Amino acid sequence: MERESWNAEDKQEQGSRAPRPLWWYIATWFGCGLSPVVSGTVGSLGALPFAYPLQVYGGNPALFAASIILFFVGWWASNQYLKFTGRDDDPREIVVDEVAGQWLLLSVLPPTWHAYLLAFVLFRFFDIVKPWPVSWADREIRGGLGVMLDDMLASLYPILVYVIVLVEAYCLGNQKLLLPFINFLGGSHVH
Repeated sequence: MERESWNAEDKQEQGSRAPRPLWWYIATWFGCGLSPVVSGTVGSLGALPFAYPLQVYGGNPALFAASIILFFVGWWASNQYLKFTGRDDDPREIVVDEVAGQWLLLSVLPPTWHAYLLAFVLFRFFDIVKPWPVSWADREIRGGLGVMLDDMLASLYPILVYVIVLVEAYCLGNQKLLLPFINFLGGSHVH
């Protein structure tokens, strides 16, 4: 019997069936996608506690690599979820895409609460507003790839803003213009 989704109502039946498969935990990011409101925001928040130790102990390259690996794993998990539910759209329960996009953005920033807050707000903004080509990917690409791709593209907009600020300061020949920005993101150890 096909089910539309494994959700909160299923908890009543949970004792009578096998445990959920691995792809379900990945696609819903350990259940974050089951939030009855703003599941994408909850998924983005669920990305942060995993990102921080990866970034602190492995550095930005480790978090970048994890975001790319999670993109492909999320593509697979999303396809499995969509096949199970019989859907081809982007169900709100799937939030692994938010996690991969959030990690990609965080991989270019320092691991500070300031940077994480800024990254969270900017990522959510661009994921909700969906400027082109994010809106195109969201509308035109189906399946697990479509689920994952629009969020990875949404993370590129705040990265672009960050790069523009850095390049502009460098081109003006005055890195002191960057000090307020650098201090906000995490202080002098960022230089």
